[in-house]
Amino acid sequence: MALGRARSSQTNLREERVKKNRTEELLDLIGQLLAEDTEYPLEGTLLHAEVERASVGPSIFKNLGNHILYRDPDLDRLGDALLDLWYAQEGEKRWAEIEYIVRNGRFEATFVYPEEIDPDEEPLDRRTRIVARYFGDKPIVYPPWEEHDSFQL
Repeated sequence: MALGRARSSQTNLREERVKKNRTEELLDLIGQLLAEDTEYPLEGTLLHAEVERASVGPSIFKNLGNHILYRDPDLDRLGDALLDLWYAQEGEKRWAEIEYIVRNGRFEATFVYPEEIDPDEEPLDRRTRIVARYFGDKPIVYPPWEEHDSFQL
């Protein structure tokens, strides 16, 4: 019996390491994808994303000193990496948001679970509050609205 448990325990540890390695690989990939935006430095980049089954809402912000610049994410590649990260979780309890900040040459990822999110807070207000928590209360500059982005009813 004890030997069986030890083997089972070894297997569980190995599976846990593989899952942890997959999560680390995906977090590294997200950093690499963020680094592809060479127009602005990677340092001071915040990715905030809402993720659920088959749905991703990423927002990228760059701290440029006196203001914060919003950058359009590559939904195909970044979206796939975020969904892969979300699906890599174990169990029923899954995070709903990720805050991924690059500073001092390193990244830090924070997973936010549904019960930690105020359901009465508007998503854009929440996102603005999160950006201010990392970069201070500075104006956020969004790109101009492109004519082809609008739609007719």
